[in-house]
Amino acid sequence: MIPNCMLLSCLLCCVALPPEKDSEGATVRIGADRKVIHLIFSADDSFEGAQPILQTLAHNSVKASFFLTGNCLREEKFKPVIREIIRHGHYVGGHSDNHLLYASWDDRQQSLVTPDSLITDFRQNMTELERYGVDMKNVRYFLPPYEHYNKEHVRLIESLGQTVINFTPGLRTAADYTTPDMPNYRSSQELIDQLFSIEKEQGLNGSIILIHPGTQESRTDKLYLRLDEIIQRLKKEGYVFERL
Repeated sequence: MIPNCMLLSCLLCCVALPPEKDSEGATVRIGADRKVIHLIFSADDSFEGAQPILQTLAHNSVKASFFLTGNCLREEKFKPVIREIIRHGHYVGGHSDNHLLYASWDDRQQSLVTPDSLITDFRQNMTELERYGVDMKNVRYFLPPYEHYNKEHVRLIESLGQTVINFTPGLRTAADYTTPDMPNYRSSQELIDQLFSIEKEQGLNGSIILIHPGTQESRTDKLYLRLDEIIQRLKKEGYVFERL
């Protein structure tokens, strides 16, 4: 007969940890009890890295998640690769229609959009997704533009039936948009080193890792071109990859 304390311990081990949220209510980690990674990519008017990213994901048998603005979805030159992303079974979700800045950079509680304008923009983004034949019942996650928002923005979007997500705090891969003339510029090697420093110190269980599939021409050091290296190193550490 199994002692009650051992039975309770076994039951607790089988209970998945709930998603971790940030101070504004967005989900920033999913599956913290497992060695799982969620790769996400967000795009607006730059998407030149989509094809090499798709090839790398296919080569490694990895499914990922793409968050696209209406601007991106409407752009004729991006349409073939977007259809390919959908055909390959990657998650495709919204990133706003016109890439609005929701809140002030100086004070994120200062909203720069009215509730009506945010909701209208969100719904137009969903309309553009639907035009690609995306099953809208499966569109459950939304990445706010600029990954910048406040509690009210999260509340509004989630009242429309979607979960707001963001990359896991502390990870800096999202700084791959920076250019050499910026004071906060970070090279791809710096971003990779920081990622694996975090992995060594505290692990990356359930992490949401954001990489931009489009950056300015002046940034020739494209992090997305080193995606294969990142995936291979994480696999060696025992991580598996899941789309949202």
